Amino acid sequence: MTAMLGRLLRGVRAGAQRSPLADIAFGAPESITVTSDAFTDGGVMPASSAGKGVGDNVSPPLRWDGLPSGTRAIVLIVDDIDVPLPRPLLHTVAVLEPTISSVAEGALRPGTAGIRFLRADLGHHGYAGPRPIPGHGKHHYRFHLFAVDQPVPDTTTTAKGLLAHLRGHLLARGVLTGTYER
Repeated sequence: MTAMLGRLLRGVRAGAQRSPLADIAFGAPESITVTSDAFTDGGVMPASSAGKGVGDNVSPPLRWDGLPSGTRAIVLIVDDIDVPLPRPLLHTVAVLEPTISSVAEGALRPGTAGIRFLRADLGHHGYAGPRPIPGHGKHHYRFHLFAVDQPVPDTTTTAKGLLAHLRGHLLARGVLTGTYER
């Protein structure tokens, strides 16, 4: 039944142009390089990184370089631009200490030192891996990394609040895209 629904909705996709990130990232140089040992940019994410009920929901290892001087916080947001909704779905929203240059496999979970999770679109805290509708086709999961010129206050607890805080405070950005299909 869900595969049939996925095929019916195959042409319905949010699209990158509808992302709330497009607005805040405009003008910030894309000078941060984000990589993973688990997949290449544009490549297929491992099944272990797929979400609950589909895979093991283990975050892939990530590393980055190119953070500019003056970085006071790092923000990591994972979105799905192919979800059949009016805008992309934010899967993971995290604020990282500016001294962090990588996260190990499985480290994007509450309790990891130097990482604070904010409530993402589906109300969860921590990594939420791919769970596209079966039959919907390939989904693109973008791992956005933003260098921010000021700390993110502890009172910021939601993705919406974070996006408002980031406006006008981005020093640089980078993105790594992984794909997943069921």
